[in-house]
Amino acid sequence: MEPAGSNLRIEILGRGCAQCDQLAAMAEAAARASGRPFELIRVTALERIIAYDVVATPALVIDGTVRCLGRVPSSDELRAWFAAAR
Repeated sequence: MEPAGSNLRIEILGRGCAQCDQLAAMAEAAARASGRPFELIRVTALERIIAYDVVATPALVIDGTVRCLGRVPSSDELRAWFAAAR
């Protein structure tokens, strides 16, 4: 297990639609505001998206856990999820 305060691994799953772009921008802004180091990865390969058992995009994965799919969450939700992550 990594120590508290370690890098957040944020993955945006989607093929590049406008909602995927919006989610990526919002997730980046919320992660920056958290003050924690993070890695933001755009996952567009269908086989990698399917590996998460995601049936709707955009989807947000934080540290390997799918947190949201098929919608763009609010800034408040993002901040809460990032605060609760490891």
